[in-house]
Amino acid sequence: MIAVVKTGGKQYKISEGDVIEVEKLDGNIGETISLDKVLICGEGDSIKVGTPYLDGCTVACEVTEQLRGKKIIVFKKHRRKNYRRKNGHRQSLTRLKITGITAP
Repeated sequence: MIAVVKTGGKQYKISEGDVIEVEKLDGNIGETISLDKVLICGEGDSIKVGTPYLDGCTVACEVTEQLRGKKIIVFKKHRRKNYRRKNGHRQSLTRLKITGITAP
């Protein structure tokens, strides 16, 4: 069974047993989190599409790690104005293992 879940402003196509990295969610390592913003859920010919979300469909996930992403450099410059700004950013992420998908 597959599902498309929305979390952190992004959409993820998942199936049971997948490991995904999403924007930081509250939860300690080993806790179970339920994602309820499911857009599409089903298998084969029996796929249900929500408007925008499916009622009664949830995805159970286990938090395996809280981590920080790769560092990116943000550089701003205005030519001929002696304006330069350099900043770095590391996004906080949560690694989830999909343990189950419940369909309505």
